[in-house]
Amino acid sequence: MFILNQALNPVFLKLGPITIYWYAVIIVTGVVVGLVLATKESVRLGLKNETFADLLIWALPIAIISARLYYVIFEWQRYLDREWWAPFAVWEGGIAIHGALIGSVIVAYIFCKKRDIPFYKLADIAAPSIIIGQAIGRWGNFMNQEAHGGPVSDWAYDTFIQYLPSFIENQMTIDGVLYHPTFLYESVWNLIIFGLLMYLRKVNPLRGDIFLTYVMGYSVGRFFIEGMRTDSLYVVGNLRTAQLISILLIILSLVLMYLNRKKQWITVFYNGKKRK
Repeated sequence: MFILNQALNPVFLKLGPITIYWYAVIIVTGVVVGLVLATKESVRLGLKNETFADLLIWALPIAIISARLYYVIFEWQRYLDREWWAPFAVWEGGIAIHGALIGSVIVAYIFCKKRDIPFYKLADIAAPSIIIGQAIGRWGNFMNQEAHGGPVSDWAYDTFIQYLPSFIENQMTIDGVLYHPTFLYESVWNLIIFGLLMYLRKVNPLRGDIFLTYVMGYSVGRFFIEGMRTDSLYVVGNLRTAQLISILLIILSLVLMYLNRKKQWITVFYNGKKRK
């Protein structure tokens, strides 16, 4: 079925006692790409050139903290018999994207209030940057051989897995077992959502629609892909935390889209022009 070759080295560079991992390099790449994209669009829509760089200074550390906090809350049993500092040991692994997004949205909302920027205006500009950053970032999971799905069945292998590049098969083979590359499924899905959001920019939807489409679109993909993963956090029983959060976010996005129109909470389009 498959001949195992050597997996990729997760270490990018060693400088004396300092080790730089591919995971970090890929995450930073995603952040930089997203920042450049958001900055270019923000200037076009009348915001200052440094707006998103200033936001990132505050949002990035809070996102890391909230991502870790989210993970620890749902995995609190792991830390009952650990050292007091274990919940803070981010370097040991254990962060969650939903936690990072929640923290980032809170920071962005406060930032917008301070700068007198409409929240949806900033969020709409940021949405394509966030999703492209996520698409790139998932390859960090690939290098670490984590966030994968269950073992690949013969049917799945014969149907589509065998057509993937060999380096993906190699990296997703752990202890002699080939696992579903769910990182790839999510990365591809995120790229599709990115394309949709960039298209929406061109058609000039109601302000807020791009951001809410991002939230809804990402959540739909995450709901199904999460069901394949082997490292999920659970709320209770077999209910996966990410799936529950995804359902809630889909409902919330649809409700807000409806109310933004029905109640006329939003009176401008993406480009700032008034609704008639």
